[in-house]
Amino acid sequence: MSQASQIAHAVAALRRGGVIAYPTEAVWGLGCDPDNDEALTRLLRLKQRDPAKGVILVAGSISQFAPWLAGLPLELHAPLAASWPGPNTWLVPDNGRSHGLVRGGHARVALRVSAHPWVAALCDAFGGPIVSTSANKASEPPAMSADQVRRVFDDELDAIVEGDLGGLKRPSTIRDLVTGQLMRP
Repeated sequence: MSQASQIAHAVAALRRGGVIAYPTEAVWGLGCDPDNDEALTRLLRLKQRDPAKGVILVAGSISQFAPWLAGLPLELHAPLAASWPGPNTWLVPDNGRSHGLVRGGHARVALRVSAHPWVAALCDAFGGPIVSTSANKASEPPAMSADQVRRVFDDELDAIVEGDLGGLKRPSTIRDLVTGQLMRP
């Protein structure tokens, strides 16, 4: 299946409330529509992830995060613009736009603009950010290939976007935008 066909199939699954898998910069990710209650609940159940932890949102461009960044002081936009696209996740104060399961038990939402071409194409075709969390069960190592994703999740996913990882050795850094504190190196 061509890249365009895979992206179209995955986007259709996202719009139906499905959960998909796709390659990111360093590991395989699971994703869903960040505004769909059922999809978010299902994704967390598949991962066996504590809902209080929240999940990352990934976008293809900074403009796709405009609703999440509305009201953010202008001086806080500079670090985002300087580090995106790239493997940098920022914890941004939630302005009320984030779904509770995306935010988890936090007052901030985790945002990243990906430099991975497949992730960007997926978000562009979807028309906005999607959830991006590692493709694994809680406390297990993340999947590093589509075959590993299939072994872990069998037929529980609605689409798998085949492709190569982005070549990074570790998942994105996570940093608090307001304090600058590094949460995950």
